[in-house]
Amino acid sequence: MLRTFDIVLVVVMTAAATVTYTIKHRAESKLEEIHKLDAEIKLEEDTIELLKADWALVTQPSRLERLVGVYRQDLSIEPTPSTQIVQPQELPMLKADVPPPPEPKDAKDGKAAKVAQDKKKPATDAIATGSVAR
Repeated sequence: MLRTFDIVLVVVMTAAATVTYTIKHRAESKLEEIHKLDAEIKLEEDTIELLKADWALVTQPSRLERLVGVYRQDLSIEPTPSTQIVQPQELPMLKADVPPPPEPKDAKDGKAAKVAQDKKKPATDAIATGSVAR
Protein backbone atom coordinates (compact mmCIF):
# COMPACT_ATOMS: atom_id res chain seq x y z
CA MET A 1 0.00 0.00 0.00
CA LEU A 2 2.88 2.32 0.65
CA ARG A 3 4.07 1.91 -2.90
CA THR A 4 0.65 2.80 -4.37
CA PHE A 5 0.48 5.89 -2.21
CA ASP A 6 4.01 6.88 -3.34
CA ILE A 7 3.06 6.45 -7.00
CA VAL A 8 -0.06 8.61 -6.52
CA LEU A 9 2.03 11.33 -4.86
CA VAL A 10 4.60 11.23 -7.70
CA VAL A 11 1.80 11.57 -10.28
CA VAL A 12 0.23 14.49 -8.34
CA MET A 13 3.64 16.17 -8.00
CA THR A 14 4.31 15.71 -11.75
CA ALA A 15 0.88 17.16 -12.59
CA ALA A 16 1.50 20.12 -10.29
CA ALA A 17 4.91 20.72 -11.87
CA THR A 18 3.36 20.58 -15.36
CA VAL A 19 0.63 23.08 -14.41
CA THR A 20 3.21 25.37 -12.79
CA TYR A 21 5.43 25.24 -15.89
CA THR A 22 2.45 25.95 -18.18
CA ILE A 23 1.43 28.98 -16.11
CA LYS A 24 5.02 30.25 -16.05
CA HIS A 25 5.34 29.82 -19.83
CA ARG A 26 2.08 31.73 -20.45
CA ALA A 27 3.18 34.54 -18.12
CA GLU A 28 6.54 34.85 -19.89
CA SER A 29 4.87 34.96 -23.32
CA LYS A 30 2.45 37.66 -22.11
CA LEU A 31 5.38 39.63 -20.67
CA GLU A 32 7.19 39.36 -24.01
CA GLU A 33 4.04 40.58 -25.77
CA ILE A 34 3.84 43.53 -23.37
CA HIS A 35 7.47 44.44 -24.09
CA LYS A 36 6.76 44.36 -27.85
CA LEU A 37 3.71 46.60 -27.40
CA ASP A 38 5.73 49.00 -25.24
CA ALA A 39 8.37 49.19 -27.98
CA GLU A 40 5.68 49.89 -30.61
CA ILE A 41 4.12 52.59 -28.42
CA LYS A 42 7.51 54.21 -27.87
CA LEU A 43 8.16 54.15 -31.63
CA GLU A 44 4.77 55.77 -32.32
CA GLU A 45 5.38 58.45 -29.67
CA ASP A 46 8.80 59.21 -31.16
CA THR A 47 7.23 59.40 -34.63
CA ILE A 48 4.55 61.81 -33.37
CA GLU A 49 7.18 64.03 -31.73
CA LEU A 50 9.22 64.01 -34.94
CA LEU A 51 6.17 64.92 -37.03
CA LYS A 52 5.26 67.74 -34.63
CA ALA A 53 8.80 69.12 -34.90
CA ASP A 54 8.66 68.81 -38.69
CA TRP A 55 5.28 70.58 -38.79
CA ALA A 56 6.64 73.41 -36.63
CA LEU A 57 9.57 73.78 -39.01
CA VAL A 58 7.40 73.70 -42.14
CA THR A 59 4.90 76.27 -40.82
CA GLN A 60 7.41 78.87 -39.64
CA PRO A 61 6.18 82.31 -40.77
CA SER A 62 9.62 83.39 -41.98
CA ARG A 63 9.91 80.26 -44.17
CA LEU A 64 6.40 80.74 -45.56
CA GLU A 65 7.08 84.40 -46.29
CA ARG A 66 10.24 83.45 -48.20
CA LEU A 67 8.31 80.82 -50.20
CA VAL A 68 5.58 83.31 -51.02
CA GLY A 69 8.21 85.67 -52.41
CA VAL A 70 9.77 82.92 -54.52
CA TYR A 71 6.52 81.55 -55.96
CA ARG A 72 4.41 84.74 -56.08
CA GLN A 73 4.32 84.98 -59.89
CA ASP A 74 3.79 81.24 -60.46
CA LEU A 75 0.87 80.94 -58.03
CA SER A 76 -0.61 84.45 -58.40
CA ILE A 77 -0.79 84.77 -54.62
CA GLU A 78 -2.33 87.95 -53.22
CA PRO A 79 -3.08 88.99 -49.64
CA THR A 80 -6.65 88.43 -48.50
CA PRO A 81 -8.60 91.70 -48.38
CA SER A 82 -10.20 92.49 -45.06
CA THR A 83 -13.60 92.64 -46.77
CA GLN A 84 -13.42 88.89 -47.37
CA ILE A 85 -13.07 88.08 -43.70
CA VAL A 86 -16.40 87.32 -42.05
CA GLN A 87 -17.13 87.78 -38.37
CA PRO A 88 -18.91 84.92 -36.55
CA GLN A 89 -22.03 87.01 -35.93
CA GLU A 90 -22.35 87.56 -39.71
CA LEU A 91 -22.71 83.84 -40.46
CA PRO A 92 -26.24 82.60 -41.01
CA MET A 93 -27.61 80.61 -38.10
CA LEU A 94 -28.85 77.05 -38.41
CA LYS A 95 -32.59 76.61 -38.12
CA ALA A 96 -32.00 74.56 -34.99
CA ASP A 97 -30.15 77.51 -33.39
CA VAL A 98 -32.82 80.11 -34.14
CA PRO A 99 -34.95 80.71 -31.04
CA PRO A 100 -38.67 80.24 -31.66
CA PRO A 101 -40.72 83.44 -31.67
CA PRO A 102 -42.81 84.04 -28.55
CA GLU A 103 -46.42 82.90 -28.79
CA PRO A 104 -49.12 85.55 -28.62
CA LYS A 105 -50.71 85.73 -25.17
CA ASP A 106 -54.20 86.36 -26.49
CA ALA A 107 -54.28 83.30 -28.78
CA LYS A 108 -56.10 80.43 -27.06
CA ASP A 109 -56.08 78.05 -30.00
CA GLY A 110 -52.82 76.48 -31.31
CA LYS A 111 -53.93 77.02 -34.93
CA ALA A 112 -54.51 80.70 -34.35
CA ALA A 113 -50.99 81.04 -32.92
CA LYS A 114 -49.49 79.29 -35.94
CA VAL A 115 -51.36 81.55 -38.36
CA ALA A 116 -50.15 84.59 -36.41
CA GLN A 117 -46.55 83.35 -36.58
CA ASP A 118 -46.76 82.71 -40.34
CA LYS A 119 -47.90 86.29 -40.90
CA LYS A 120 -44.93 87.67 -38.94
CA LYS A 121 -42.20 85.74 -40.84
CA PRO A 122 -40.02 87.93 -43.08
CA ALA A 123 -39.89 87.07 -46.78
CA THR A 124 -36.08 87.17 -46.92
CA ASP A 125 -33.15 86.58 -44.60
CA ALA A 126 -32.42 89.74 -42.59
CA ILE A 127 -28.82 88.89 -41.68
CA ALA A 128 -26.37 91.55 -42.91
CA THR A 129 -22.90 90.55 -44.00
CA GLY A 130 -19.87 92.77 -44.37
CA SER A 131 -18.43 90.83 -47.31
CA VAL A 132 -21.26 91.60 -49.74
CA ALA A 133 -21.59 95.02 -51.36
CA ARG A 134 -25.09 96.45 -51.06
